[in-house]
Order: sequence, then structure tokens, then C-alpha cells
Amino acid sequence: MKTATFLLSALVVVGYAASAAAADVNAGKKVFYKCAICHTAVKGRNSIGPSLFDVVGRKAASLPGYNFSDALKASNKIWDEKTLDAWLTNPQKDVPGTKMTFPGLPNAEDRANVIAYLATLK
Repeated sequence: MKTATFLLSALVVVGYAASAAAADVNAGKKVFYKCAICHTAVKGRNSIGPSLFDVVGRKAASLPGYNFSDALKASNKIWDEKTLDAWLTNPQKDVPGTKMTFPGLPNAEDRANVIAYLATLK
């Protein structure tokens, strides 16, 4: 049973890696317009939500100058492809008590594309 569970987990990871590798940055930039209602892609410029400039690889709730929820502070997340995918699927389910009211991006391709775009914001 442990072998079957491991193999299933490995297939999920490989499937995610394949979809992330095929992500389209330009399509992600278009999807980001949904995020831009509350977030900017500009370094040091927060809006309703924090700036997402250089978010990939950053510890959640660590951007200076923004008042994050206690729930997100306690999450100890590092924003990588996997954690961003879970967050963008449904932020309130991923981190109950977050201030982010966005319902999420249900389409896996949209999430992979926007994550690819976010990775370019350096």
C-alpha cells in the first residue's frame, strides 16, 4: 500500500512539473489582470494587497510595509510553484483566516501560467 501511495504521489508531482514546464508567461500576464485588481507587479508599491514583485521564493507575509493577516504570518510558507498553486486554487481553504477574499483560480493551466509570469517579476 505504501508503494502505491508513493507512486501516486510521484505521478502527481511529475504531472505538476510537466504542466509548470509548459506554462505560458504571456498567458499568465493576462491572467494576472484578475490579480491586479488588488496587487501590483511593481517593486515597493503595495495596493489593497501586497506587491507581487519578486514573490516567488519569498517567505509569505514577509514583505515590509504591508499588514498581513496573522493566519498568513503563521503559515510559514515559502512562495514556490507548489505553494502558489495551492494558494491560488483557493486562498481561504489553503490558509483559513487569510485577509485575501479572492475565490481562487479553478483552472490549473491559468494557475501555472500566472505562476510562470510571477517568476519573471525580478
